[in-house]
Amino acid sequence: MNDIAAAAGVGRRTLFRYYPSKNDIVWGDFDAVLVRLREELENGPAGEPVADSIRRAVVASNSYPDEVLEELRIRMTLITGVPALQGHSMLRYREWRQVIAEFVAERSGSDPGEIGPEVIGYAALGTAMAAFSLWVERPGSDHEALIAEGFEALVDFAP
Repeated sequence: MNDIAAAAGVGRRTLFRYYPSKNDIVWGDFDAVLVRLREELENGPAGEPVADSIRRAVVASNSYPDEVLEELRIRMTLITGVPALQGHSMLRYREWRQVIAEFVAERSGSDPGEIGPEVIGYAALGTAMAAFSLWVERPGSDHEALIAEGFEALVDFAP
């Protein structure tokens, strides 16, 4: 942490004001991703099917300017390849799944902790993770297209 703080030109205490743990550093501003995902779900077209809403929202909330994609690829490589970060990702992914489950529960008139919203949350997360894993392995590929294709495959497989 001392090396990271020095490289960033800040003190160790300042670094911990921005990131609760060293594992959170690689996640960047993941809270902003959650906010974008929630907003995309809430502000979608009225009457849009749930599967379409989730696909659209996940793609939109993972849309990044070209100039940050290489950094994102490096971060995703670390998150998916470093055991300590893989363990920490379970905490972050739980928050992401919760956003999806809350949306599904609201649309279905159920509780986010019921099996239906939970299953949809896990399926959506698995789909997004598969897309990002392929994107990391395939430099030059389009992560947004892979996410959209993943959701189309999920819906086609389990209509």
